[in-house]
Amino acid sequence: MSSKNQGIRVPENIDFPKEEENVLKFWKEIEAFQTCLKQSKNKPRYSFYDGPPFATGLPHYGHVLAGTIKDVVTRYAHQKGYHVERRFGWDCHGLPVEFEIDKTLGIKGPEDVEKMGIDKYNAECRKIVMKYATEWETIITRMGRWIDFKNDYKTLYPWFMESVWWVFKELFNKGLVYQGVKVMPFSTACSTPLSNFESGQNYKDVVDPAVVVSFPTAEGFSLLAWTTTPWTLPSNLSLCVNPKLIYVKVKEKATGNCYVLQENRFPVIFKNVDDFEIVEKFPGEKLKGIKYTPIFDYFIGICPKAFQVLTDGYVTDDSGTGIVHQAPYFGEDDFRVCLANGIITRDQEIICPVDASGKFTAPVKDFIGQHVKDADKHIIANLKARNRLLQAGQVKHSYPFCWRSETPLIYKAVPSWFVRVEHMSQDLLKSSESTYWVPDYVKEKRFGNWLREARDWAISRNRYWGTPIPLWISSDKQEVVCVGSIAELCELTGKEIKDIHRESIDHLEIPSARPGQPPLKRVSEVFDCWFESGSMPYAQLHYPFENKKEFDEVFPANFIAEGIDQTRGWFYTLIVLSTALFNKAPFKNLIANGLVLASDGQKMSKRKKNYPDPLAVVSKYGADALRLYLINSPVVRADNLRFKEEGVRDVIKDVFLPWYNAFRFLMQNVERIMQEDKIDYKFNEKTERDNVMDKWITSFTQSLIQFVTKEMAAYRLYTVIPRLTKFIDHLTNWYVRMNRKRLKGENGVKDCQVALDTLFGVLYDMVRVMAPFTPFLTEFMYKTLRQLLPGDSLESVHFNMIPEPRIELVDSNIERAVERMQAVIELGRIVRDRKTIPIKYPLPEMVVIHQDQTYLDDINSLLKYVLEEMNVKRVLLSSDKEKYGITLRVEPDHKILGARLKGDFKAVTQALKDLNNEQCEKLISDGYVGLVGQRIDVSEVRVIFQAQGNDQYEAHSDNDVLILLNVTPDQDMLDEGFAREVINRVQKLRKKAHLVPTDEVDVYFAVNKASDILRIINIHRELIETTVRAPLKAIDDLSQSKPIIIEETQELKGSQLKLIITWRKDIEMPANPWANIVLQDIKPRFGVVTSQASIILKDKDNKYMNLDQLHKEIEVLFGLYGMKFNLWCEGNEIRKTDDLNSKLIIVSHSKPKNIEAENVPFCKFVNVVNGKKTATLFIENPKGKMTISKEQATDFLSKYLGVKASELDISAWK
Repeated sequence: MSSKNQGIRVPENIDFPKEEENVLKFWKEIEAFQTCLKQSKNKPRYSFYDGPPFATGLPHYGHVLAGTIKDVVTRYAHQKGYHVERRFGWDCHGLPVEFEIDKTLGIKGPEDVEKMGIDKYNAECRKIVMKYATEWETIITRMGRWIDFKNDYKTLYPWFMESVWWVFKELFNKGLVYQGVKVMPFSTACSTPLSNFESGQNYKDVVDPAVVVSFPTAEGFSLLAWTTTPWTLPSNLSLCVNPKLIYVKVKEKATGNCYVLQENRFPVIFKNVDDFEIVEKFPGEKLKGIKYTPIFDYFIGICPKAFQVLTDGYVTDDSGTGIVHQAPYFGEDDFRVCLANGIITRDQEIICPVDASGKFTAPVKDFIGQHVKDADKHIIANLKARNRLLQAGQVKHSYPFCWRSETPLIYKAVPSWFVRVEHMSQDLLKSSESTYWVPDYVKEKRFGNWLREARDWAISRNRYWGTPIPLWISSDKQEVVCVGSIAELCELTGKEIKDIHRESIDHLEIPSARPGQPPLKRVSEVFDCWFESGSMPYAQLHYPFENKKEFDEVFPANFIAEGIDQTRGWFYTLIVLSTALFNKAPFKNLIANGLVLASDGQKMSKRKKNYPDPLAVVSKYGADALRLYLINSPVVRADNLRFKEEGVRDVIKDVFLPWYNAFRFLMQNVERIMQEDKIDYKFNEKTERDNVMDKWITSFTQSLIQFVTKEMAAYRLYTVIPRLTKFIDHLTNWYVRMNRKRLKGENGVKDCQVALDTLFGVLYDMVRVMAPFTPFLTEFMYKTLRQLLPGDSLESVHFNMIPEPRIELVDSNIERAVERMQAVIELGRIVRDRKTIPIKYPLPEMVVIHQDQTYLDDINSLLKYVLEEMNVKRVLLSSDKEKYGITLRVEPDHKILGARLKGDFKAVTQALKDLNNEQCEKLISDGYVGLVGQRIDVSEVRVIFQAQGNDQYEAHSDNDVLILLNVTPDQDMLDEGFAREVINRVQKLRKKAHLVPTDEVDVYFAVNKASDILRIINIHRELIETTVRAPLKAIDDLSQSKPIIIEETQELKGSQLKLIITWRKDIEMPANPWANIVLQDIKPRFGVVTSQASIILKDKDNKYMNLDQLHKEIEVLFGLYGMKFNLWCEGNEIRKTDDLNSKLIIVSHSKPKNIEAENVPFCKFVNVVNGKKTATLFIENPKGKMTISKEQATDFLSKYLGVKASELDISAWK
């Protein structure tokens, strides 16, 4: 093949992951991403915000999924003519980092950090912040995602933190910041409160103690309260009942003890109700104000109004006793009710005897130093000893856990800094209303409900590694200075400041504005890291200190995407801050994805190892396959996906291989027209198309582009892949299949060029449209296609814009006609399958019956394709089914009707079977029928056509068109079918030998002279030779000079058919049996630099060498002395040497990857003939290494052939 054609030849088989690696190298060489950005610099901006992940953990499928969605959308935006800056961001502060350090250094609480020093602690945090950054970059790059890691943003950069200060000061100046006490979810493992949206991320089913405790009153009865948190009982200050529920006073007959509890809870708490007498019933309101005896005496006298019954509507009758014990600083409702009733006041000292590590402090002397959860059992024992415990048991319930430490949260009052959000609820909803979400129900329901119930946001954390809250306060709290920039802090303190982490600024003081007053000191808290990520739109640009113009151009962002769990996380904090700052949403379009679960529906767990490693999947199937699998799943519609590796494999099988085969078929036939017809082929975009199938596939392609454009504008990524799969089926199984002869040039050069231009145009459009989805495969194909484009072409497919749909090429009439033709052919194929008549065997006749004349006209316009595809001699079109004795009957669709009708299904089934032909026709024309009180739609039944009294026809229908197939072939047709079987065997043998259509070969055959095969071959020789593009000759005519490529003996029609394929030209090949050798995953040694060699398999006595001899020869050739290795051929380990002629031997430690075998030796050789004896001598071995001189060759050949050296003529030696 000429070097001109070499560049367009593509391999028969493709290793997708390997080709992707090559594409990655290519992108690196041409700096593809950076070139893209330069190319689009002056185009309209399309802005995108990347939610920052932590680099303290490895990326998982959730990150891969979100990254793929972001990459598809931003690549698409670039190819639609926008400039899309894509910067990677890192979340560097907060609990994920600190928790890792606490575990590593054994830090148990704040006192350990104080002892160590904040500077040293933060230095340790800084060290691990980018622990897995390299792995992140490797995986993201391998997935084909284009994003800028060099021009990134990190939340620890001082310029980023400075913008966070600006955001906070803006809120402060608007009066949106306040300090308060709030009962909040609190992580004792991390010694910090969590926000409501953090605490809602990780609920687990747990078993906790459940106790009923008595509270004696002066009125002679005990109130009974139930709790699952006994550790809160030492802090009890009141009880609460529902004023409107009915309560009962019951008397235990045996003891005379009286108890009060809610009426509906009485039989639940006391199973033996007969042991009790109901003394009185009354509403809860009557209990209000009753005093009781405290359980513990720790807080007696601190709150004068404590230890009485309060009323509130939050108490229910569906659990416990209907009386709630209240510890106001350990429960949100407890705090609210006690505050409203004056049990506690806002400005009093907090009654919270639990420290930041969750351990009891003074005055809870009996349990001091114990973790609250550990203290539960000791508290229960204490109550029992003092006769205050009525019941003790356990309850299984859902309980919040810390999302970072996986430890149970407690609810605890914490002094905290808050941003006012509750008053903004309507503004938040208005901002949200201006955004577009996929799917929209997440915005309306989940996110909308969260905004409607929005609470003030606790933004402070009692931690160390984070952006410090920039508030400096006087000791008497009369002066507060909020700092909004580094320059402002320098000015106020008179110090030069470069970093603003705690260790750099905690010691700085701001002089008081009041004479004689001590200086202001910074509050100790840092920002919750969610505040930082919510500030990301401003901080990534160091706004407003720099880039004001750029910020105005990109705010709000065109697009963001993350998991559905971010409705209470990043999506929420983004919209709260932007609404507070600018009264508008920070983004326009959003895709919320669901969760990727393990195949069994469980959460993916490293510990359980219940999912395959993402990089292993990519190494096996390629990133494109994983990308398409994820995008084509329910997870892009915010549903969950059970990840199944076989789903990724199916993308290869169902999408990539058919697509690649169509591409390869195009290239083979471009090569053919260049070689055989001497046409210097270049794609002609303006080619005139008369062929109806050319018009159809062109129209269908434009319809696909139109569809993708519409769906991508609506951010519905998940609708694109099903349409693509359908398109590829149409392309390969219909267009290419039906136009193979045209594409191969059998209808002349001009028609061949039009067909090639059509297929080329379709594939060229496809690679550009699909480039954002499958960036690797489209690049691979484009690199070959661009060689055939006229004029200059862009270096990468990703530099090309997505073509606009050419509406003038869309022909709905042709698309409809082809769809109808496909329906007719599919029905015919089903009948052939049913009767087990292969398509190779021609049949006499097919009848197409339809009432609509336009349907029949459509089929008539494509009749030659129906004839070819169905392999029938003629097709009749008719609207008269009675002529062929066709009657109808119907059966229920068991799956649909069975599920709907349940008990009535049997009666309806019988009624359907009883319908006659006329009633069945009426059902079809009306679209429904009424039977036994049920309306049955035509979509719920199967219509069966019967050809009565006419055995030669087999009928089938799709409830629209009816086809009849004459299934009684004559002998001529059977012979033709058998000739096609011979063709099939030859073509399979060509494929096995890795031959391409342009390879010029001859086919030789041998069969028993008495066999019927000989008769059939002689009758249909022209058909066979035309189809296989090679003369068919008897083996007797095979000369020794013909190099055999492949040979095989097969059983056919009870006879042995031997087939041999040879090169047409007499190419000199080794006269003796030979084989090629290649090393795989083994390096040659002792100065050998090549991994390829050739070997003669027979010795001078014409005997095949044995396996040991073969091993030794290979050792010598490659210097593999003393090394263990195995020999493989065609996927199997070699057991014998007499069947290796012309084959490839692979030398490997384990089963090797397939390598395409060559039909000629790797090494140069000469054949020397002496009478009847012939010798082959490799003059280089291994490849490229001259191994023998002329003198040595003469000496070797004289010994090998048994002649004198003077008798040898080796003048041909070079």
